[in-house]
Amino acid sequence: MQWVGIDVSQANLDVALMADSGAVQTTQVDNTLAGYARLDGWLRKRGAARSAVTLEATGRYSAGVAQALYAAGYTVSVVNPARIKGYATAQLRRNKTDKLDARLIADFCRTQQPQAWRPAPEHVTHLQALVRHLAVLETAKQAVDNRLRERAALPALVVEQLQHQRDLLKDQIQQLKRAIQDHIDQHPDLKQPRDLMASIPGIGRLTAAKLLAECRPLTDFDDVRQLVAFAGLNPAHHQSGSSIRQKTVISKTGNSAIRAALYMPAVVAKRCNPILRVFAQRLLARGLCQMAVIAAVMRKLLHLVYGVLKSGKPFDPNFALAH
Repeated sequence: MQWVGIDVSQANLDVALMADSGAVQTTQVDNTLAGYARLDGWLRKRGAARSAVTLEATGRYSAGVAQALYAAGYTVSVVNPARIKGYATAQLRRNKTDKLDARLIADFCRTQQPQAWRPAPEHVTHLQALVRHLAVLETAKQAVDNRLRERAALPALVVEQLQHQRDLLKDQIQQLKRAIQDHIDQHPDLKQPRDLMASIPGIGRLTAAKLLAECRPLTDFDDVRQLVAFAGLNPAHHQSGSSIRQKTVISKTGNSAIRAALYMPAVVAKRCNPILRVFAQRLLARGLCQMAVIAAVMRKLLHLVYGVLKSGKPFDPNFALAH
């Protein structure tokens, strides 16, 4: 058995192939389609055509090689960089280079045997691209809005150009929002869960689209706790003996895009959702601050999302109150 670790950067892939004996062979290829083909040939030449391959999740930089190796028949694992960092700390590693990182990832693959990854269907990756580009445009528009608040101190030409940018961004955002919903309407496996999630007070069609783009399929989670942990909304306790007892916070070890998508819905839900309004009031009465309550409501929203998707039925406040 052989294990492959890949350290991914924007331009290059540093690769380490580890054998049972502990011997390691290394190479470097370009992070391009030609580089993926060269890597496949290099691995096959060394009898590693069906090896387990592990790489860190680095967004668009790792997506291409993960897709290419999966299509070539390798067992691919795409892991949270925090796991690799923790493994390096446990190994008391003192030096850090791309080549050493690749060796470390190969050893992590050998000892930890991370869960196999599979790519999302094309129509889901298309939705994800639309949703993430929407986030880019909304961030750009917010930056322009912030500049326009200082218009009194800006030259007239700067103000005029900022207003043009703002108008263009507004048009593009609206166009993108329509494209997102039109895309979902064309795919029943996206349309049904979107409509179910949108039945929950506080979650609109756009929030539902963001969750569909960023969450793995519900069948990938054994229970709602796994979904909450995937979003990084699970509580993180820090206690040791009788003297160290730090404040409990959310772990944030998870998908930050899901947390960002749920923040404003949680603010709305703690006012308009009959279940979560009572829940939020109870937490406030216990002395929790507003941000802690919002984090708890975000977590409860995921519980409701999991419930409606698992049952296949729209949100029913009477049923929820009864349980």
